Amino acid sequence: MIAAAWLCLLAPVAGALAITFAGKRLTRRAAGWLSTASVFVAFGGAVVAFFAMVGRETPQRTELSTPFTWLSAGTFHVGMSILVDPVSIVMMLVVSGVGGLIVLYSIGYMDGEDEERRYFAYMAFFVFAMLLLVEGGNLLLLLVGWGLVGLASYLLIGFYHHRPEAVAAAKKAFIMNAIGDATMALGFFLLIAKTGTLEYGASFAAAPHLSSTTVNLVALGLLGGAVAKSAQLPLQTWLPDAMEGPTPVSALIHAATMVTAGVYLIVRTHPIFEQAHHVEDLAAGLGAATLVIAGLIALVQTDIKRVIAYSTMSQIGYMFLGAGLGAYANAMFHLVTHAFFKALLFLAAGIIIHHLAGEQDIRQMGGLKKFMPQTWLAFLIGSLALVGIPPFAGFWSKDALIASALARGGVFGWILLVASLFGALLTGIYTFRLFFRVFYGEPSELVLEHAGSAHGDHEHGAESAMSHSVHSHGEAPFTMALPVAILAVLSTVGGLLQVAGAWHPFGRWIAQTGAPLVEPTTSQDWVISAITVGVGLVGSWIAWAMYRTGRLAVPSVPALQRVFEHKFYFDELYDGLVSRPAQLLAERLRSDVETPYVEGALSEIGRAGGQAGGLVGRMQTGLLRVYAFAIAASLVVLGIVFLAVR
Repeated sequence: MIAAAWLCLLAPVAGALAITFAGKRLTRRAAGWLSTASVFVAFGGAVVAFFAMVGRETPQRTELSTPFTWLSAGTFHVGMSILVDPVSIVMMLVVSGVGGLIVLYSIGYMDGEDEERRYFAYMAFFVFAMLLLVEGGNLLLLLVGWGLVGLASYLLIGFYHHRPEAVAAAKKAFIMNAIGDATMALGFFLLIAKTGTLEYGASFAAAPHLSSTTVNLVALGLLGGAVAKSAQLPLQTWLPDAMEGPTPVSALIHAATMVTAGVYLIVRTHPIFEQAHHVEDLAAGLGAATLVIAGLIALVQTDIKRVIAYSTMSQIGYMFLGAGLGAYANAMFHLVTHAFFKALLFLAAGIIIHHLAGEQDIRQMGGLKKFMPQTWLAFLIGSLALVGIPPFAGFWSKDALIASALARGGVFGWILLVASLFGALLTGIYTFRLFFRVFYGEPSELVLEHAGSAHGDHEHGAESAMSHSVHSHGEAPFTMALPVAILAVLSTVGGLLQVAGAWHPFGRWIAQTGAPLVEPTTSQDWVISAITVGVGLVGSWIAWAMYRTGRLAVPSVPALQRVFEHKFYFDELYDGLVSRPAQLLAERLRSDVETPYVEGALSEIGRAGGQAGGLVGRMQTGLLRVYAFAIAASLVVLGIVFLAVR
C-alpha cells in the first residue's frame, strides 16, 4: 500500500520533470500524452492503495512511511513522511482521477497552442503539489504542499502571460493565498512552541491539554489558510478572476483540487478544531455566508465560466458548513460528488467556448441545443446534479449537509438551515438561468457563424457550414468528449456511494478517521431532501420564467442589482483599505525618504569620494623632496604617538 502511495505522489512530478528537461526534443502532443500518462499512473497507485486498505481491519487502516528525517533542529524533528488513511486515499483518488480526466481533455482543448509543453508541465506539477498536500505525513509537509499548490495555481492562472488580465489575476490569487499561508505558518509556530512537534498524532494528542487561548489561535491560523485556499469569505475575491486561465485549469483548480483543500484541512485537523468550538462555529458560519453571497452574485453574471466559478464558491460553502458542524463524512462526500459534476460543467463549458472562438458571454449564445446535443445533455446532467435533483450525485451529498444543520439544532443550527435552503433556491435559479440562456431560444449571430446549422436550416440566412473541428470530430475531439462522458456518468451514479437510511459505505469509511459530531437521523435526512428538492425545482421554475420573459437578472431593484454586479463591493473595499493606502505609502516613502535620504546619501558619498580623490591627486606633485618630507613627517608623527602611548 505504501509503495502504491509513493508511486501516486511521485509519478506526476516525474512527468513534469521529463517534459521540462526534454524541452523541444519532445513534441507538443507528446508532452500532453506524457503529462496525462503520469497523472493516470498516479491514479493507478491510488486505486491499488485503496484496494489494499479495503482488505485490512479498521485499526490497521492508517500507515505512515518515513524513509528519512528531512529536518532536525535540536529536539524538533520532521520526517519526509507520507500518511495513508481513509481520508488521504479519498483525496488521492479524486485528485488523480478527476485530474487525469482534465489533463486528457486538455490535449484536445490546448491543441495548437504555442506553449503546450509548458502548460502540461505545469498541470503535472500542480497534481503533484496537491497530492503532496493530501499525502504529507505531518503538518510541515502539508504546509509545503499548500505553498506549492499556490505556486502552481499562479503559473496556471497566468498561463496567458501576454494578457495583462491573466497576469493580474495570477498575482491576486497568489497574494490572497499567501495571506492564508501566513496564518497557517503562525499557527504552526505556536504549535511547535507549545508541543514541540508538527506530527499529526502527537499534535492531536496534545490538543486537549493546550490552553483555550492557544488552541483557538492555532485553529484560527488553520482556518485562515482554509478560507484563503477555498475562496470563502472574506478572502474569496481571487477565484472569479482566476477564470482568466484556460478552461481546463478552471476545472482542475475549482472542481477537484485546490478549492477543496480547505475542507480537507479542517477534516484532517479536526481534533484541533474540536477543542476550539467557537472557531468551528465560525467555519460553519463563514460557509453559510459564502454560499448565500456567492449565489446572489451568480444571479447577475454573464460570463459562463464566472457563473460556474461562483457556484463553486457556494458549494464549497456547504462543505465548510458541514465540516464546521463536525459532519466530516458528509462534507467529504459532497467534496467527491462536487468534483464530478463541477468538472463536468467546466469541461462542457469549455467545449462551448472552444467552438465559439473563445466567446464566454452568455448573451452572445443561445439555441446551442440544436447544434450541440451531446454537450447539451452533459450540461443538463451537471446542472441537475448541482441543483440536487434525484437521482443525480448532488442530491445525495448536498442534502445530507443541510440535514446536518437541522440536526445541530438551536438558534445557530436554524440560521444555518435557513441559509442552506436559501442557497439551494439560488442554485436552482442561477444554474438553469445559465442553462436556458445558453441552449435555448434563438441562436445568436455568433452561434450561427461558428456552428452553422447541421440540419440545413437557412431560416436565419446562415449557411450549413460547420467549423473544421466539428466536421472532423463532431462536437469535440475524442480527447475532450471522453472525459466529459465519464464525468457525466459519475455525476449520475456517483451519489449512490451513500443513501440516507439505507447505504452508508462512504460514511463508514471516513468515520474511521474521525467520528462525526453531528449526525442527522434518517427522518431528518428524508424530510430535508424533500424540502431541498422542492426548493431547487422552484428555483429552476423561476429561471424558466426569467428565460421566457427575456430577463437575465433576478433583482428588479436597481440598487440590489448594482450590489450583486459589484460583488458586494469586496474588491472596492480591499482597494480602499489595503491597495491604495499601500500604494500611497510607497509613493510617499519614495519621494520623502528614499529619494532625498537613501539615494541622496549615495550621491553625497560619491561626491565626497570624488573630492577626496581630487585632493589626493593634487598632492601628487612628482617632486622627490615633497615625498621625502612627507615620509619624514609621518615618521615623526608615529614616533610621537608611540612615545605618548608608552
